[in-house]
Amino acid sequence: MAARKLDAHATGHAARLAAMALVVNAFVWGVSWWPFRQLHGYGLHPLWTTGMTYLVVACGLLLLNFKAVRGLAACPQLWLMGLAAGVTNVCFNWAVTVGDVVRVVLLFYLMPAWSVLVAWWLLGEKPTLASLLRLLLAMVGVLVVLKTPESPWPVPQDLADGLALAGGLSFALTNCLLRKYGHTSSGSRMLAMFGGSGLLATSAALVGMSLHIVPAPALQLAGLPLLAGLTLAFIASNAALQYGAARLAAGTTAIVMLTEILFASISSAALGAAQFTPRIVLGGSLIVLAAVLAAIAPSLAASKRAASGAQ
Repeated sequence: MAARKLDAHATGHAARLAAMALVVNAFVWGVSWWPFRQLHGYGLHPLWTTGMTYLVVACGLLLLNFKAVRGLAACPQLWLMGLAAGVTNVCFNWAVTVGDVVRVVLLFYLMPAWSVLVAWWLLGEKPTLASLLRLLLAMVGVLVVLKTPESPWPVPQDLADGLALAGGLSFALTNCLLRKYGHTSSGSRMLAMFGGSGLLATSAALVGMSLHIVPAPALQLAGLPLLAGLTLAFIASNAALQYGAARLAAGTTAIVMLTEILFASISSAALGAAQFTPRIVLGGSLIVLAAVLAAIAPSLAASKRAASGAQ
């Protein structure tokens, strides 16, 4: 009996640590808009910031695990995942720098709804009636968020809206590709994602600079500690994600990760980087509800199968 109690206590402690690790990851992403905006003010466009931080992380991964290159060579399709991850990070980081933070995060978290369509196309997973209803719920929420008194139609209002929607779609694609190539080593997948993000962001910055859309990097010395801190924060958040996601059910992980919306909302409201209106609250609630339902759906399905098996 005592041994069972000890095992249960140890299991509960491990689950709490894993959940805390995921909260750390969500916190870093939820407040990342602030350093990106500060660095933008110091003369570093978010594309340059994304490129620099992710390339540094990719180099660190190479130093720690150079064998990951073999995995990339053996499965070059991983670069597709790296490209999708790059689009995700470029869109999200740019959007939170120039747009209303809460609005951006809510539109970005349409990702679970996009996953229904992407998994159907990429993995051949035919959507269920429940998943289609969640998709409809999320889409209604997006329409409510996008519709403003100034616009007769619920369409993206600015660059940040478009980036947030594109980022959520590419995030869904990234997750589906992670499942498709889940047989590859985690080191190779991480290298593809960080390397792809860094290379794509840097390439986009260079193209934008040639088109006079993105200014050349001109980071002031005062911004260097912040850039270093952001890089370390991303390394820590990824390590926390790897630790937590490996020890908790996917549905639990998805629900805990939704705390990013909470952190983004509180921090942006406190610092005047977001506007809360009844429309945003209503539309955001529908999007979050759809995401929560998507997160708990696998657990509910597993419970039903277990119950039918027991009978």
